[in-house]
Amino acid sequence: MSDQVALVTGSSRGIGFSAALELARVGYNIALNARAPSSQMDRAAKVIEAEGVKVYEACFDISKIEEHNMQLNAIEEKLGKLTTLVNNAGVGVMSRGDPLDVNLDSFERCMNINAKGLFFLTQKFSKKLLSRERSSDLNYCIINVTSSNSVAVAASRGEYCASKAAASMISKVFAVRLGAENIPVFDVQPGLIETEMTKAVIDIYKQKAANGLCVMPRVGKPEELGIVISSLATGKIPYTTGQVISVDGGMLLPRF
Repeated sequence: MSDQVALVTGSSRGIGFSAALELARVGYNIALNARAPSSQMDRAAKVIEAEGVKVYEACFDISKIEEHNMQLNAIEEKLGKLTTLVNNAGVGVMSRGDPLDVNLDSFERCMNINAKGLFFLTQKFSKKLLSRERSSDLNYCIINVTSSNSVAVAASRGEYCASKAAASMISKVFAVRLGAENIPVFDVQPGLIETEMTKAVIDIYKQKAANGLCVMPRVGKPEELGIVISSLATGKIPYTTGQVISVDGGMLLPRF
């Protein structure tokens, strides 16, 4: 059984599930995460267990910072010492609209989960790694799944953009802090991806991609993000940290 252990937040479906599955396929034991137990989480666990690895369902809300240490300890009791953190959990806006009309509840929800929770979970995870001997045979890594809206403005989702921009900078901050410890940190920025979260607008996204918004004229799949995240976690892109990996079909390329 592998000594690589990954916590993937927001992993009962979508990008998080795909990342967890790809990591399981290369032998990682997996801590799945969602805010609460569900049949969807149980199904995800069964699929990943079929890869021959250990799975633990870590049900907690990452915005509840006071629970982080307890939850990380519980994961390690079940699976062994953590080596990898994929911060994928995130929320969108409560409703799209004019930034002049954004309410405090929606702003705080985005910030608490997409930025604040991510920051302090990364902090707790980092302290665990730094507090003990680490094996030269293992890959230690932190991957934050942010968004192309870290840099590209969507005025109708202003609070989401702000939270993802914060998460992107958090990635750089921890990359600088952990670089001397040989722990890389990456910022994976998905573009237009077909997930449950984008289900309501995916037809619009597909049309925009086909009409030239993306250099590759299609939307992306969660499985493609999973492959990218697994490649980063397993050291397939060595001597690299703090980098933005734009998985967006070339959407953000400057063009004339």
